[in-house]
Amino acid sequence: MLRALIVAAVLSASLALSAQQTVFRAETDLVSFGVTVTDKRGNFLTDLTTEDFEVREDGKPQSLKYFIRGQQTEAAPELHLGVMFDTSGSMASDIATARTAAIKFLNALPEAKDITLVDFDSEVRLAKYGQQDFPRLVERIRSRKPDGYTAMYDALGQYVTGADDVDGRKVLVLFSDGGDTRSRLGFTDVVTLLRGSDVTVYPVGFMQNQGTSNRNQLQLRLTRLAEESGGEAFFPLSMKEIEAAYERILTQVRSQYTLGYISTNTAQDGRWRKVEIKVRRPELKGSRIQTRKGYFAPYTVAR
Repeated sequence: MLRALIVAAVLSASLALSAQQTVFRAETDLVSFGVTVTDKRGNFLTDLTTEDFEVREDGKPQSLKYFIRGQQTEAAPELHLGVMFDTSGSMASDIATARTAAIKFLNALPEAKDITLVDFDSEVRLAKYGQQDFPRLVERIRSRKPDGYTAMYDALGQYVTGADDVDGRKVLVLFSDGGDTRSRLGFTDVVTLLRGSDVTVYPVGFMQNQGTSNRNQLQLRLTRLAEESGGEAFFPLSMKEIEAAYERILTQVRSQYTLGYISTNTAQDGRWRKVEIKVRRPELKGSRIQTRKGYFAPYTVAR
């Protein structure tokens, strides 16, 4: 049912789809959020406990039933890594740099259970690789030549759709110049899809060859995608800055807490539920929390 709705959304660019998405799994009513916390200096806080967090859904307090620190690698949910790689003609000047950055980043995350590569131009291509298939993945990234238009929103929509059927932590790193000239989905559609998913997005934008006005708009859009998902956007100007960006992404992924609760609201109405997560410790006032802003409730069709 969900897959059919997603396909309908891609064809019609309908916003109605996401109201019927759910973060619940068939076997549990646990609502799960990935959360990172940084202090005023931007340092990641990795030693917090269950008692340090306050969670409210639509203003009502919720009781945590599940809590894992990202550094508890053995107990942490499986990590599923996605890489979206823009191979459209507009990336011709940046493709070599983007390839190097993507391969270095992937090489630094051996704990990922699998890696889904989404390379896109006028078309979208998805392929999943295990860690044992890493050489084939690298060859795939290196072999694609930049050409064609840019269907970035459709690519993002297809990845999010597939990730909905996977349990565990889902991290997507997007290498692109941020433009879109081909998608049937629009930007608003993609934002709505992300709000209904538990994928954390980290865009790495290559903006050097964009005009000033266009660059500002594209940066805002990539930043919005990151914020909606609890991730962070980066706009490096050199390989040194690219390496600093993926080092921060790696640190954030490994510092992420997984918080879960069973909602006190049992209605299955598909409505958006706003979730606020705060740190209780007075001495940590001013800390920054990165996470999703909420989720869509389960949806049951009346019979």
